[in-house]
Amino acid sequence: MNGKKVLLTGGTGGLGLGVTPTVLAQGTDLTVPYHDLSEVERLKGYLPPADMSRIHFVAADLTNEASVQQLVDGMERVDVLIHLVGGFSMGKTHEYPLVQWQKDFDLNLTTTFLVCKHCLRRMLEQNYGRIVTVGSRGAVQPGAQLAAYSAAKAGVVALTQAIADETKGTNVTANVVLPSVIDTPANRAAMGAENAAQWVKPESLAQVICFLASQAAQDIRGAAVPVYGNI
Repeated sequence: MNGKKVLLTGGTGGLGLGVTPTVLAQGTDLTVPYHDLSEVERLKGYLPPADMSRIHFVAADLTNEASVQQLVDGMERVDVLIHLVGGFSMGKTHEYPLVQWQKDFDLNLTTTFLVCKHCLRRMLEQNYGRIVTVGSRGAVQPGAQLAAYSAAKAGVVALTQAIADETKGTNVTANVVLPSVIDTPANRAAMGAENAAQWVKPESLAQVICFLASQAAQDIRGAAVPVYGNI
């Protein structure tokens, strides 16, 4: 990906703390949207100043189409989209609040649709692009109390594969990774660290993402790649 212009959403989050350094190591020109300046400050603790200077940070609301369009149109080119934004929640279906269901879909699926829509527009104009989204093992193996999350992530998989079919005959590809539990600070806080050694390491998932985002993956379209760790 040397010299490629990359939009990395969620680059300041728990998964992003592992993915962002790996994407930078590919020699990319990186744009990272953020919602609050504290997210940028957190990333400073993980990256040397020289790497931070290579990131273009842009304030954006990824659930708002006008904000997403402004973000994407503000980039010189959009060669690669890596969309990490998402959120996890649990609850029994018969007790689950509609407002939380809608929040889950906005965060996981609506953001994916909006960034894909506007990045795809730019990619088709230049006849080059790599789209990598993040689904979940729950999208293909749903579990109890995960109805909203699994349904939203299943939507991410379907959306990504639909884009892959739409872009046949072009030099634009779209693929999705399906991680199980990722070893992030938030997951350790929520579930304890007893089994963390078996979880997916962000840096490991980053390697899979970077391959799919590279020119070398030109023949991979619509793949849903399981990255399950050791569980």
